[in-house]
Amino acid sequence: MIREAHANGIKLVYREEGDPTAPPLLLIHGRTANHNDWNGITQHFAARYHVIALDLRGHGASDYPGSYELPEMAEDVVALLDHLGIGRATLVGHSLGGIVAYHLAMNHPDRVERLVLEDAPPPLPIPNRPPIVEDDSTGFDWRMVHGTEPQLVSPDPAWLTGLGRITAPTLVLSGGELSHVRAEEVAARIPGAKLVTINVGHLIHTAARGRFLQAVDAFLDG
Repeated sequence: MIREAHANGIKLVYREEGDPTAPPLLLIHGRTANHNDWNGITQHFAARYHVIALDLRGHGASDYPGSYELPEMAEDVVALLDHLGIGRATLVGHSLGGIVAYHLAMNHPDRVERLVLEDAPPPLPIPNRPPIVEDDSTGFDWRMVHGTEPQLVSPDPAWLTGLGRITAPTLVLSGGELSHVRAEEVAARIPGAKLVTINVGHLIHTAARGRFLQAVDAFLDG
């Protein structure tokens, strides 16, 4: 079921699956994707969770407000949880969605039951990153790409410290040597985080769906 909410001053579109009385599990897609990135994943979790897969601001059918600060994107998710009457949720975030998820977990520890970060970039400077070149891709706001890029390349140093404030049990999935992301740097800074490497590159949940689901299930059941 596709729904929309007015949350944190913008329209957020989201998809709901599963029993609304089951434990809530929120899926947060990566940059330039949308809730459809989780097709095939939502159905698996909907067997025992109330699954919510949103379009982040600047993506899909949600609003394109022009401002794309990563901590503010995390506040959007908190506002969506408030709209849905959800106190605590398990968060699963891929790439940029993982950054949004760890900002939420560091700033609102009381709202996160468990945290799964799929190949999420650490808040460390990225040297020699090539500039963004626009193409004819649609379905997202190019201003979001340009607005988030400086925050990825030269993140606020306080964000690295913030990872140490995360209290939720955390699973970090790394795409290994085939990925451009060093997710193990995230795991090293979150207290007690478990690191699992699936050496298929950045898009673990599509390149190795079965192994992705097996790792997440084992963590959530643990």
